[in-house]
Amino acid sequence: MSRVGKKPIEIPKDITITYTDKKITVKGTKGSIEHSVHESVDLEINDTRINVLSKDQSRVNRAFQGLTRSLVSNMVTGVSKGFERTLEINGIGYRAEINGNSLKLTLGYSHPIDFPLPDGITAVVPKQNVIKISGINKEVVGQTCADIRALRPPEPYKGKGVKYAEEQIQRKAGKTGTK
Repeated sequence: MSRVGKKPIEIPKDITITYTDKKITVKGTKGSIEHSVHESVDLEINDTRINVLSKDQSRVNRAFQGLTRSLVSNMVTGVSKGFERTLEINGIGYRAEINGNSLKLTLGYSHPIDFPLPDGITAVVPKQNVIKISGINKEVVGQTCADIRALRPPEPYKGKGVKYAEEQIQRKAGKTGTK
């Protein structure tokens, strides 16, 4: 049995949910998200909670039950609280700034990089070396952060590059440190 899929999802008071023709729409104070549900899974919506039901107990359908429960839970959390990730930039001369709906990054290349932000994503640069990415869709927030990090991943010798705030970089000793 899917342990994650069996847990009900609590619905906050300011959230409205509509479910028709295998499409679920969640509306809240931050916005609305729409997602299509797999055909082997069905949703049972009450006033205060959502239950995810599997059509049968095969291994694949139990997996889709847990996946659907996680996706719907992230939708409810996203429209009520939102999601936020923080990136740090390490390196001499490395910095970021907001330029309209894009992020201008100076990462040690011969040119600055203009990174356009996807729809529904907002970025804040409180310091030159800190970027806060926020939005209502957890998948898009995570993918945007991964794309920014991929522009200059942190290197193991000096730690220069773009990293997540909670990420720990495994440092290596240089040539002189191996005695």
